[in-house]
Amino acid sequence: MKTQKEAIKIIEILKETYPSAKCSLDFTTPFEMMVSVMLSAQCTDARVNLTTPELFKDYNTPEKMANIDIKVLEKIIHPCGFYKNKSKNIIAASKMLIEKYSGEVPNDINELVKIPGVGRKSANVIMLEAFKTPCGIAVDTHAKRISNRLGLSNESDPLKIEQDLIKIYPKKYFYDVNHLFVEHGRNCCNARKPDCINCNVRNFCDNFKKSIDNYEQKF
Repeated sequence: MKTQKEAIKIIEILKETYPSAKCSLDFTTPFEMMVSVMLSAQCTDARVNLTTPELFKDYNTPEKMANIDIKVLEKIIHPCGFYKNKSKNIIAASKMLIEKYSGEVPNDINELVKIPGVGRKSANVIMLEAFKTPCGIAVDTHAKRISNRLGLSNESDPLKIEQDLIKIYPKKYFYDVNHLFVEHGRNCCNARKPDCINCNVRNFCDNFKKSIDNYEQKF
């Protein structure tokens, strides 16, 4: 496991490498953010951003979304995948916002996770992006992979990985960790073939060290 000093150095290097790293989902309100995050499950942010303009043109509030015909919603979000389940969750979430939260997305992570289709990762993203109040670190597939390879966590469960990250990073870094890990995962440390030679944090990487050791043992 990394020391806090090493973990912070990793973030500092990645911030220099990806100075424009930020959430890539397009939204204008907390409700749009919530729906976009729900659509992004098992889907690229780019695909979501191509889909939401049509959706939010007529259905950009909980009241409007709660009354949408589910077949209409399914047709609009079909390109995002898992459209039937996502449609059910989006409508159910909209109704819950009206019935329990006066039509507003709650600015409380403990309340957000009660909403259909909003898990811990999504709630973390909403708190950070919509309310600028990070309560934790969103652990998606990129953050999971980077955390494991760098030796920031040996866990496989996203919730446990998040706890490891929270323990090692001061709260002021919560703003950047997920964004930077996503950028690094997309641009360098991909799942199948990480570009270790061009990785700026390879000297901190347990996975890179193992690959070097394995190579040396062969010769």
